[in-house]
Amino acid sequence: MTVDSGALPDAAPTRGLGPRLRWVRRGALAALLAPLLAIGAWQGTKPLPEGLRVASPWTDAPASDVRLLFDITAADAYGRPVVQQQIFDESLRVIASAREFIVLDQFLFNAHRGSLDQTEADPAGAPPTRRLSRELREALIAARRSQPQLRVLFITDPINDVYGGAPSPDLAALRAAGVDVVITDLDRLRDSNPVYSSLWRLGVRWWSGDGTGLGWLPNPLAEGPQRVTLRAWARLLNMKANHRKVLIADDGAGGLAGIVGSMNPHDASSAHSNTAVQVRGAALEPLLAGELAVARFSGWRGEWPSARVAPSPAPAGGARLRVRTLTEGAIRDALLEQIALAERDDRIDLAMFYLSERRIIDALVEAAARGVVVRVLLDPNRDAFGREKNGIPNRPVASELVSRSDGAIKLRWYRTHGEQFHSKLFALHQANRSWLTTGSANLTRRNVADFNLEANLAIEAPPDADIVQAAAVWFETLWSNRAPVGVEYSTDFGTFADPAQSSYWAYRLMEATGLSSF
Repeated sequence: MTVDSGALPDAAPTRGLGPRLRWVRRGALAALLAPLLAIGAWQGTKPLPEGLRVASPWTDAPASDVRLLFDITAADAYGRPVVQQQIFDESLRVIASAREFIVLDQFLFNAHRGSLDQTEADPAGAPPTRRLSRELREALIAARRSQPQLRVLFITDPINDVYGGAPSPDLAALRAAGVDVVITDLDRLRDSNPVYSSLWRLGVRWWSGDGTGLGWLPNPLAEGPQRVTLRAWARLLNMKANHRKVLIADDGAGGLAGIVGSMNPHDASSAHSNTAVQVRGAALEPLLAGELAVARFSGWRGEWPSARVAPSPAPAGGARLRVRTLTEGAIRDALLEQIALAERDDRIDLAMFYLSERRIIDALVEAAARGVVVRVLLDPNRDAFGREKNGIPNRPVASELVSRSDGAIKLRWYRTHGEQFHSKLFALHQANRSWLTTGSANLTRRNVADFNLEANLAIEAPPDADIVQAAAVWFETLWSNRAPVGVEYSTDFGTFADPAQSSYWAYRLMEATGLSSF
């Protein structure tokens, strides 16, 4: 066969197109990734709005002005629900006593009940639900009617109207009653889920709609025929929230009264176990200022009178009980500081719905190695409003804590029956002092690394203070299944332990990237 050598020079440019196309493709990919990476880096580290990440000075308070509140749901020897609730009933009393103003910041405030739709105890053991959203709505409206001069500011998360996809009738009723309702501007917060949120900020939010109109996607919060728009799902996947649970009001006598805890006024959450701290006096002033800051950066333009707080009497006999406000990343900083202070034979009692933050996990292991007695009581992460979860993050974290400490860290699971062990309490007990904190914050990256809005109160008190004894008795009752006889609060570590490497690395990936709901 004869080859025409004159055709050879023309072949070289054709072969050269391959490398050129590869460089073009690489350049196009870089042009796409560069803005996504830049947006992710900025939105994950940008300055927080003014008034966040509060670590207030300590405020002295009489012991009578500070008390712990508990909601406890368990089951007796026959599997029947045993329910004790204090937090919401005390909240209603604070509202009823107000004469000048009420400020609420509540994460979940709606009547969604998932598949837990029952007002009577289930013979199979599931606890009854309570119509908390309706009770709170009616209490606020009644307060406004009886005290027309009463100012009510209600701050909440956009999840309650499904990010605009299903307007909340509860919020509409409050607005009609003259309540200032503020939906938190989550876009002002940092992004904990940059893999998705960068794409959302760059393009998705511009074409996903404004949330109005006919929806075609299932409601992510409730079962049934209701449909929501693409925008609702698009915003939900950013995985961030105003997760606070705060109530502050005047006490009708020139002072402040408030409750800060882990309880949501949400029907499906009504049977959860929870913790809260009730405080009176000037210790609430920094938290009140922080709540007004959240309202203002979310677009609220109302005027608010300066709080007129009557001074609390000095603690009797020179006893010191101190209170401070901690929000966002300041909660983690304070916890790490306290864990580092723990020495041999001191005791740490931790009761938590979610535990996954790496620095806190490492600090607990190091404390146990120093001889600190560390006891951890966790929710098994199996129940979610009638749906079953896979145990992440708590089950692999529990296995890690026990393994890394060679069993020095003692761990038990709260025995749930469809509800959640939603409590969030840390207590350090030392010979001459105790330090406690409770509030909204789970110990996860999203909750305590400046992504979500969170609010806790910390208390420092002598070991014999009533609030310290109350915390110790509560924890010991749940840990050791104490009175009443026959009630099982908690179960052994082995009941829900998950040492699988697949679960552990799934948790680590979810925690690090923010691609999770915890």
